[in-house]
Amino acid sequence: MTGKTGKVLVTYGTTNGSTAQIAEAIAEVLRKDGLTVEALPARSVTSVSPYDAVVVGGGLYAGRWHKDARRFVRRHHRGLAERPLWLFSSGPLDASAAERDIPPVPGVRKAMTELDANEHVTFGGCLEEGAKGWVARMILRSGKGGDFRDFTQIETWAGRIAGESTARET
Repeated sequence: MTGKTGKVLVTYGTTNGSTAQIAEAIAEVLRKDGLTVEALPARSVTSVSPYDAVVVGGGLYAGRWHKDARRFVRRHHRGLAERPLWLFSSGPLDASAAERDIPPVPGVRKAMTELDANEHVTFGGCLEEGAKGWVARMILRSGKGGDFRDFTQIETWAGRIAGESTARET
């Protein structure tokens, strides 16, 4: 990357849209810091070669990253290994992600190691009425849903990425 003209991909795997909203919030912070950013669903990305850095996020389901995020990392493994990479997860349906650092699930930890990712963070999740899927409906029926995303935490993390991305140039 040169200067603040670097192009960053923020990509994500989501089922009900809350991880997409986190990705959009990250992309907005990076844009405000002068970076060129595209936020795209992981399944729609055909190549990472146009990007100087990549942020990949996935919702957590039963201890695994969203299948689109997992497939993206597998499909673009070589390209991701050649550029700065940050990973995030969204999922806990309680305040735990705001209270402490939650380590990545095993599959994400493996990807971090193999790809030498800069950082991973787990943000709180969101599951609200109208969510797709039998398990989601059961969780909601049991009263365990809600929005546990902390956008201040998300924007702070994105600001660190922006700082690291622009610092690489100097």
